[in-house]
Amino acid sequence: MSSTANGKNGTWRNWGGNVSARPVRQVTPASVEELAGAVRRAREDGLKVKAVGTGHSFTSIAATDGVLIRPQLLTGIRTIDRASMTVTVEAGTPLKRLNAALAREGLSLTNMGDIMEQTVSGATSTGTHGTGRTSGSIAAQIKALELVTADGSVLTCSEKENPEVFAAARIGLGALGVVTAITFAVEPLFLLTAREEPMPFERVLAEFDQLWAENEHFEFYWFPHTGNTNTKRNNRSAGPGQPVGRFAGWYEDEFLSNGVFQVAQWVGRAVPATVPAIARISSRALSARTYTDIPHQVYTSPRRVRFVEMEYAVPRAALVRTLRELKSLVDRSGLRVSFPVEVRTAPADDITLSTASGRDSAYIAVHMFRGTPYQAYFTAAERIFTAHEGRPHWGKVHTRNAEYFSRVYPRFGEFTALRDRLDPDRLFQNDYLRRVLGA
Repeated sequence: MSSTANGKNGTWRNWGGNVSARPVRQVTPASVEELAGAVRRAREDGLKVKAVGTGHSFTSIAATDGVLIRPQLLTGIRTIDRASMTVTVEAGTPLKRLNAALAREGLSLTNMGDIMEQTVSGATSTGTHGTGRTSGSIAAQIKALELVTADGSVLTCSEKENPEVFAAARIGLGALGVVTAITFAVEPLFLLTAREEPMPFERVLAEFDQLWAENEHFEFYWFPHTGNTNTKRNNRSAGPGQPVGRFAGWYEDEFLSNGVFQVAQWVGRAVPATVPAIARISSRALSARTYTDIPHQVYTSPRRVRFVEMEYAVPRAALVRTLRELKSLVDRSGLRVSFPVEVRTAPADDITLSTASGRDSAYIAVHMFRGTPYQAYFTAAERIFTAHEGRPHWGKVHTRNAEYFSRVYPRFGEFTALRDRLDPDRLFQNDYLRRVLGA
């Protein structure tokens, strides 16, 4: 079943507003068979194929002028296996619906990112992650995958079945096929206690190793032009649950973090000279708070202020040095940065092109308000990140190419060889994949 694109005259746009495409046709398949048929038809018509979720990537990873597959009808839980503690979900299921459905069943993912608008396949294919001392990205929690490959056949993979595909396809960048279902490891629903508190930048850096070691999930936000950060520690709790009160939740998460923050961004974009003063006020606006709730109420938060983002994973041991260089860059550059810098961690994993593949990693994310020129800041930040062999998030702004990735990913050749086997004619190719994986 085909549909027109969202936007004028068949144009598709991403969430950040920085990528658009005009596909020849869009397809919204209601079953795996329909999806496989759409792939075969595109091949016969000589058209490239891309699947797109909610468009939360800031790169053109999902853009195509061929056939755009929208998976919104492929949603919901297929099976829950309580013996093996897994859940199998259709690829187009939004994370927020998966989280809510699992909670009703008394289950949860172990870890998740801070946004839950994305589809499960979009989030995992680009390596979306939260923060964790021992628990990795959403893709690291995958136990099995189903995908439609370039010849229109359905391939399943796990550690036992097609293990070489499984190693790569968990973060497959849309290059190996169209993911149709994902099996995740789950565990009994648990409680997390979140402790949020301001902390001086220098103290966070001095105590970073200790803060990381003492907490299951540690992250912080540094406000450029200030020496201030807001830290967040999430740890498992025996309860009882003490959710954020309705008014406090609205005041801090909606009014301050989205409403007032949005206005501050508008002012900063209109009058850049005001940004340092706004940053000082913003960095003091949120006070310390502690609350206990089920995982997705703690890990995730609403993000209504639109932005553009670059994020790099550096070796965890290089984090403090990298951040000092970033701060020194902002302090001496004349740049006006109104968005906080987000810092998280992940343990090493065994996924071929995971940003944490084979090394304990720390993530540094820089953001700019949508519509504000971001090139100068991102270019300067990227120079620092790449000097530390940083690996960019596949769904966020970066300028790296296959030559660079072949140096920072020891298993890069393993991925491209598998792609040659599964998609020799490059049915799933687009400009982005040509750049990051090579022709």
